[in-house]
Amino acid sequence: MLIIGLLALGLLAGILGGMLGIGGGAVMVPLLVLAFGFTVHIAVGTSLAVIIPIAIAGALTHYELANVHPEAAGIMAVGAILGAVLGAQMAEAIPAEFLGKIFGVALLVIGAKMIAG
Repeated sequence: MLIIGLLALGLLAGILGGMLGIGGGAVMVPLLVLAFGFTVHIAVGTSLAVIIPIAIAGALTHYELANVHPEAAGIMAVGAILGAVLGAQMAEAIPAEFLGKIFGVALLVIGAKMIAG
């Protein structure tokens, strides 16, 4: 049953990642914690590992559809790589309960801004 649940979560994350460009982390992390009992730190790391193939498949498909600005993507990738390394190191120093709250607040703020337009 665990395997089926994880496959379903991966499918959902892939669909949302390809459709909305969210990478699936916004879906995977909360569900890995709440439904599968992962710690926040393990959920974040697992989500990032799964996002690699989601991002590659989605980016290639969007590139084929001419929906990618290559120069902007390249510039943002440099900052994103540096930010990911710093963010992972910072997350390790934050207690799991507080990290979960930070994640929740970030989702609420982003969601509210998207709904407000």
